[in-house]
Amino acid sequence: MSDYMVRATAAGGSIRAFAITSKELTEEARNAHQTSPVMTAALGRLLSGGAMMGCMMKGEKDLLTIQIQCSGPAKGLTVTADAAGHVKGFVSNPAVELPPKAKGKLDVGGALGTGVLSVIKDMGLKEPYVGQCELQTGEIAEDLTYYFAASEQTPSAVGLGVLVEKDGSVRHAGGFILQLMPFAEDAVIEKLETKIRGMDSVTGMLDRGLTPEGILMELLGDMGLEITDQLPASFSCDCSKEKVSRALAAISRKDLDSMIDDGEPIEVKCQFCGKAYSFDIEELKEIRN
Repeated sequence: MSDYMVRATAAGGSIRAFAITSKELTEEARNAHQTSPVMTAALGRLLSGGAMMGCMMKGEKDLLTIQIQCSGPAKGLTVTADAAGHVKGFVSNPAVELPPKAKGKLDVGGALGTGVLSVIKDMGLKEPYVGQCELQTGEIAEDLTYYFAASEQTPSAVGLGVLVEKDGSVRHAGGFILQLMPFAEDAVIEKLETKIRGMDSVTGMLDRGLTPEGILMELLGDMGLEITDQLPASFSCDCSKEKVSRALAAISRKDLDSMIDDGEPIEVKCQFCGKAYSFDIEELKEIRN
């Protein structure tokens, strides 16, 4: 089954909701970056969150980037998503190995440590919108929950999960975002809070075979859930040789000269997807000129 997201409303429009299944895109990211299990979990969670936040944007060309800069061995993560379900991302240190926490859970918080989460929305205006908050737990879902409350003043509940097999491959990945609209009544808020306190983990729900619709049904089924639309989600990078050569053109003349003087073709890898582009000496000279 391919990855996809759903958008929904509940409680007469006073709750808006998103859910995603993202096993394939997380596995693709794992293969592109050769991530360790704990970094597969970290990147998979952020890719799921980023994809859902991307589909909250209105414009076709709008782009959303989530950056985490942190003190832990992970060093940092970056994810970029658009409004159509395309998402890509990378981690600064893909090889982090940490002992698991209680019940064998991967220690994503330990890999991240303390730090800052930034959300950058490029909506074609002169300046992009930037919201920031300090990491709360480093487990990513709680950090995004806090970000929505602190930076966007939107009370939200974010759940994200990645289940990694013994061989390191991705068994399940997905998540949800529930948001209260300003006119939500106290009774709705209380009911939702009770639901969230008693719910199963995201990986538990996915392991039981729940789809994105099933996850929202479990959380909001008795609150007039209405699925409004469904859209595909995929790990998708728009890199090209032309873009890489533009990046090379931005480095100093001196550095380009020394590459040319080496007399060897160079290979440049895309940070997001790992695709390699090679440039021979003639191409490097053209870029320098």
